Amino acid sequence: MTVMRPQLTGTFGAVASTHWLASAVGMGILDRGGNAFDAAAAAGFALQVVEPHSNGPGGDVVISVYPRSTGTVRVICGQGPMPRAATIDRFATLGIKQMPAAGLLPATVPGAFGAWMRLLAEFGTMPLATVLEPAIGYASRGYPLLPGAASTIAAMAPLFRTEWTESGRTYLPDGAVPAAGSRMRNATLAGTYERLVREARAASTDREAQIEAARSAFYEGFVAEAIDRFARTTEVFDSTGRRHRGLLTGDDLATWRSDVEEPCALPYGDFTVHKPGPWSQGPVFLQQLAILEGCDLRGMGLGSVEYVHTLAEAAKLAFADREAWYGDPAHTPVPMAELLAPAYSARRRSLIGDSAALDPEPGRPDGGEPWIPQAEPEQPGADEPEWMAHLRSGLPTVTPAAPRAGAGNTCTVAVVDRWGNLAVAVPSGGWLKSSPVIPDLGFALGTRGQTAWLTEGHPNSLAPGRRPRTTLSPSIVLRDGEPFLAFGTPGGDQQDQWTLQAFLAIAEFGLEPQAATELPASHIDHFAQSFAPRVSRPGVVVVERSFGPAVLAELEKKGHRLDVVPESTLGKVCAAGVDPGTGFVRAATGPRGRQAYAVCW
Repeated sequence: MTVMRPQLTGTFGAVASTHWLASAVGMGILDRGGNAFDAAAAAGFALQVVEPHSNGPGGDVVISVYPRSTGTVRVICGQGPMPRAATIDRFATLGIKQMPAAGLLPATVPGAFGAWMRLLAEFGTMPLATVLEPAIGYASRGYPLLPGAASTIAAMAPLFRTEWTESGRTYLPDGAVPAAGSRMRNATLAGTYERLVREARAASTDREAQIEAARSAFYEGFVAEAIDRFARTTEVFDSTGRRHRGLLTGDDLATWRSDVEEPCALPYGDFTVHKPGPWSQGPVFLQQLAILEGCDLRGMGLGSVEYVHTLAEAAKLAFADREAWYGDPAHTPVPMAELLAPAYSARRRSLIGDSAALDPEPGRPDGGEPWIPQAEPEQPGADEPEWMAHLRSGLPTVTPAAPRAGAGNTCTVAVVDRWGNLAVAVPSGGWLKSSPVIPDLGFALGTRGQTAWLTEGHPNSLAPGRRPRTTLSPSIVLRDGEPFLAFGTPGGDQQDQWTLQAFLAIAEFGLEPQAATELPASHIDHFAQSFAPRVSRPGVVVVERSFGPAVLAELEKKGHRLDVVPESTLGKVCAAGVDPGTGFVRAATGPRGRQAYAVCW
């Protein structure tokens, strides 16, 4: 295959992210003596500014880390829980049967800031002021507005002008829709970051004490107070077509802290793959691997009809289990050990046939009875404005192809430093169309609560204090116990299909990471999306045209219902790691989206 971008290798450090400015910020931190964890945090804060249509300070993040000093992978959970006032009965009294996509009702505790602070405190080395400096600079002095952000602002401008007026003040300079490439500022957000730094410095001269003071200012101080006041006193027009106050309170923020957890892990040949737990969709990557391990993938050939068919069928089986069994293990038992057991995986593998399965069912780990809730389709109102249709969609994008392609959903940053530390994060939530910008803060709340079910008895049912199952799913892979690769991608439910395809290209076929990120990609759309309005397309496999007409024709003969999309449109895999043969660091980003870039010295 012809690779569009070179494989970047070096000796000092490498950063790959979904925005060139964030990658440059991360490398700048490495150059100033910071480690991979400092660099990931600085890049993450920069992404909050320069990709406001995909994430923000009020959103969430999942971070995976490998500190060389300990030789163990850990996961930092930045998925905040639902408010204590959020109950199924509460929504029933409001006449709501499916979690709204946007507004204040689906808002969770904003977990991103707490997770970045946990990363810095436990694994970083640099002061908070240094890490936040680039984000403050872009927010105050300006950054070039991405086309995706400009499209979102243009689509939502009528709502911003009439209802979400603080969003209008923030993103409609002089009341006009900004053009792609224009200089965009967010002075209020810069002021929020600057005040967090001031309060941190006022509290102590000790680095870790400053980080804790900033965390406290966010979750117990002026940020929490502004969020509490706004949610309690403001009736916000939301995706139900009505106005509601929020359920989130200052007490919800004050009682939450980001956790550092052991990952789910699975050996695969010489590799060990580490994923977040079943409060995310992360283990679905491992389930697919466990099913595929007994298949002759190399014999099929990379990108062949049999290869694409087998991956699609394995995905259906693994995602059926995700839908039936995954949830917050702090609130509900999840049979993860059985779901990854060799005997269970073999039984699931035996279900893969020569033809496409149009009715894949979840398994029965430990003899349990599976259950997948069904979404109640929403009926659009008569003569509904276009922006209302966008508001009803829980995805951050506004273009018609976005739900299929997913390239603009969410952000990613992956870092490796000269010491062999690995960090990868997938930030999301709090985007432009999730909820209104909060006065005095400059950012919106995330709406991850939309991924929970308003139905009793399911592992992912709505409940006070429960984490709604997130799609955010970073990966860290060790090879023979040594650091190898950290990677992730935007893309909602599709993340663990696109990254799996890239990993298999490396592990089974020996491709360099850069070549693996550029391969033709595909994903199933069989199950309901995690995001409102939970659209499903049974039997559909979305494929890039670059697979070629012969492969596409044979896939249709096998019974797959194909949705063929333009080449290089599915996902934006970002990866950083260590070449085990040379010890060089390396980084890779695919060309999809035209904004993901890697930097390597």
